[in-house]
Amino acid sequence: MERAICLLIGYVFGLFQTAFFYGKAHGIDIRQYGSGNSGTTNALRVLGTKAGLIVFAGDCLKCVAAVVIVRLLYGTAHSDIIYLLCLYAGAGAILGHNFPFYMGFKGGKGIAATAGMILAFHPYFIVVAALLFFGTFFSTHYVSLGSLLVYAGFMIEMIVCGQLGVFGSMSQGQLLEMYAVAAFLTVMAYWKHRQNIVRLLHGEERKTYLFKKNKVDVEKKN
Repeated sequence: MERAICLLIGYVFGLFQTAFFYGKAHGIDIRQYGSGNSGTTNALRVLGTKAGLIVFAGDCLKCVAAVVIVRLLYGTAHSDIIYLLCLYAGAGAILGHNFPFYMGFKGGKGIAATAGMILAFHPYFIVVAALLFFGTFFSTHYVSLGSLLVYAGFMIEMIVCGQLGVFGSMSQGQLLEMYAVAAFLTVMAYWKHRQNIVRLLHGEERKTYLFKKNKVDVEKKN
């Protein structure tokens, strides 16, 4: 029951589509421009650096909020599996971001929300994720490649930390459950980025820049 509640808490928070609401405040539906995704990268390309940073912060913080609430609710009563419950909350927030019911289940790709989950999950994960993403982004300017590497690192780090006992007194079965949730999120991220992967392999992926104009089709989609 606790798992379902944590997943639901995360999903509700994930429904706050920062890019969509920010776009509406500026007179556009972000889903009708650029890549059509309601996420940070599309907001950055279509609306500029300020918009991208605001959207990233909003999508990141909604996942942080979900995880913090779960810690407050279950940190004492279920301290033995609190990391597992927090992971369910993060997973729910990512699902809510990617598949918001009131937008026809068409949201973003969940990377900013994932950043929030990593930020709130365990301090060890923050450094690795930051190095993988920003190292890749600033050297290649491929957001998708940095995002995919973050998930690969997240999956590996989850297993390594679990087997080293970083998550406390969880049983092997509970650890395997946590790995399964992490694997699901990783597979989903790669699936959501499948077109990006094809473009990367063919050298056709668009580069993204923070402080100069990005090449993007800003004409409204038909």
